[in-house]
Amino acid sequence: MFIVAGSLYVDPAERDTYLASCVEVVRQARSASGCVDFAIGADLVEPGRINVYERWESDDELLAFRGSGPEQEQVAAIRGAEVHRYRISAVEAP
Repeated sequence: MFIVAGSLYVDPAERDTYLASCVEVVRQARSASGCVDFAIGADLVEPGRINVYERWESDDELLAFRGSGPEQEQVAAIRGAEVHRYRISAVEAP
C-alpha cells in the first residue's frame, strides 16, 4: 500500500474553479479498483494551495486509474506542485 500526497499551486482567484473541475475525478477515483481513499481540497491558510491525498493498494491499480492523466485545462492551471509517493510498511492506531 502507498500514499500519494502533497500540494498543487494555482492562481488563488482560480482555485475554486479548479477544485470544481476535480469533483468527477474524485468520484471516479474513489470507485476505482484499489483506491482506498482520494481527496483534493483547498488549503485553509494559503489561498492558491490545493492539498492532495491518495491511498492505493498497488502501483498497477493507480496506473490503471490514471490512464492518460489529468485534463489539459487542469494541467495548464497548475503553477507548481510538490507531490510524492510514500510506501507504507505498517499501519498503527494514532
